[in-house]
Amino acid sequence: MSGPVDLAFDPWDPAFVADPYPAYAELRARGRVVRYEPTDQWLVPHHADVSALLRDRRLGRTYQHRFSHEEFGRSEPSAAHEPFRTLNDHGMLDLEPPDHTRIRRLVSKAFTPRTVERLKPYVRGLADELVGGLVRDGGGDLLTDVAEPLPVAVIAEMLGIPEADRGQLRPWSAAICGMYELNPAEDTAARAVRASVEFSEYLRELIAERRRRPGDDLISGLIAAHDEDDRLTEQEMISTAVLLLNAGHEATVNATVNGWWALFRNPAQLAALRADHSLIPTAIEELMRYDTPLQLFERWVLDDIEIDGTVIPRGAEIAMLFGSANHDPAVFPDPTRLDLARADNPHISFSAGIHYCIGAPLARLELAASMTALLNRAPTLTLAKDPARKPNFVIRGLEGLSVEVR
Repeated sequence: MSGPVDLAFDPWDPAFVADPYPAYAELRARGRVVRYEPTDQWLVPHHADVSALLRDRRLGRTYQHRFSHEEFGRSEPSAAHEPFRTLNDHGMLDLEPPDHTRIRRLVSKAFTPRTVERLKPYVRGLADELVGGLVRDGGGDLLTDVAEPLPVAVIAEMLGIPEADRGQLRPWSAAICGMYELNPAEDTAARAVRASVEFSEYLRELIAERRRRPGDDLISGLIAAHDEDDRLTEQEMISTAVLLLNAGHEATVNATVNGWWALFRNPAQLAALRADHSLIPTAIEELMRYDTPLQLFERWVLDDIEIDGTVIPRGAEIAMLFGSANHDPAVFPDPTRLDLARADNPHISFSAGIHYCIGAPLARLELAASMTALLNRAPTLTLAKDPARKPNFVIRGLEGLSVEVR
């Protein structure tokens, strides 16, 4: 069905961005698929459909493995955006098999359960150190003092990025991720292009250094892959490293601050968590469901599909609404209620299918480590002032989260 002019879904409205969940309820009531003219997309708001479409091979993150832009009915991308496109289009998130399979097989070796288990002491120790600093200062910004530095340091450590260079990573990442919003403005695109060039040049030099002096890190491991079927080009290595750095911390940062903001707004649930730390595993899953860090995920229609009698043709774009799917009452009883003990919680915050988040076990480890450290070392943690919501819709986060430790 087509979206009427009074549709409450408006990704550029600050009130909608502050709380999109009532609009999602309206979308679900309107049907299983809604045409949204401003972005030329089909919105899919129900959990069952989103879950199925994430596994449907008639959809793809790219179409260029099968069609030219002209054949697919799409115009050539802007030449001014080429550095961003080159960087983005060679990462496994925006590739389909066989290239996706080849790269994911290589990278997955760095995210095995054994590897994540080995990282536990480092992650827990760093979380404890960061929270200790927050406690000594009597509070601060949970975003910049704990939520950001923890996952950035972990993924940078895995990739072998020197500590002195890590301050550049978050600004580059933020600029590049601006392009994942809907209809990004030209100044946003210009920042993303500039960051893409700088980040790529930095990694090209780092890869050259690792060729000369290999280390015990993921970049050295990718270089050392000897199987011709697995070997990565230099551009694929650069794009893979950027994707891992961006995806390896962006969702974790936002899940941390979104989660604690939700806890402060639900004091009874926070009190229950403080009284019983065994709730931490289910609390992490529930907080990721309750206020989803990635609200929307896009796919191209490679072959016509039908949803509830509506044929969506090849060449169209589908926007799967993760935030809406995670609040679907058909799957989650009383979905607007935060329930840290919610046991049956098939949220899709980590996606599904071949693009399921490869770093999900590491993200869960980081979230558990920071939450445990905050509960243990800052049991009196309180909100200092209400936070400002970032204006972004797709990647949902806060400008900061000021807290006090009394």
